[in-house]
Amino acid sequence: MEKIATEQAKKKLLELILKEAYFREKVILSSGKESDYYIDARRITLKPEGAYLCAKIILDMVKDQNIDAIGGPTLGADPMLGAIGVLSLEAGKPINTFIIRKAPKPHGKQQQVEGPLLKEGAKVVLIDDVATTGKAFLESLDVLHKMNVKAVKCIAIVDRDEGGREAVRQKGSDLESIFHISEIHRG
Repeated sequence: MEKIATEQAKKKLLELILKEAYFREKVILSSGKESDYYIDARRITLKPEGAYLCAKIILDMVKDQNIDAIGGPTLGADPMLGAIGVLSLEAGKPINTFIIRKAPKPHGKQQQVEGPLLKEGAKVVLIDDVATTGKAFLESLDVLHKMNVKAVKCIAIVDRDEGGREAVRQKGSDLESIFHISEIHRG
């Protein structure tokens, strides 16, 4: 795929979401809440074009941040993190990535955070696909706090605007998104 500007990447990503990942139907969300729509972001992030677009946009969103790594909760962040690592290396500004498990691995080193070692005092950005209540971000922030690692910001592809931003702020970080749900509904 040819290199494209961030605004063009956002436009293409929105088109992909609307075409392949946005469903108007009743579903139960991970928060237990019922919703009349669903965004299955993995239908986008697990495709080469979608992973590329998300990584490009996220790297642009953090380009002025002094951070040590970018990571997030498994499974929502996983495909984007691989793309972020590759694109950052191609750009000559390699950034380490990491994945946070829901619970420590029961064998081996019993780690909950996978990837290059995050040093005490490290500054990171957390990413995820969709934010509703912010639960996955909150759990990840708790894990990082125990390690004395600071998430300077959290980024979601889509913020459903259902309290996640406020919950993340109460934990000492800010939640930004590529899109707000109003942009998806309007799309």
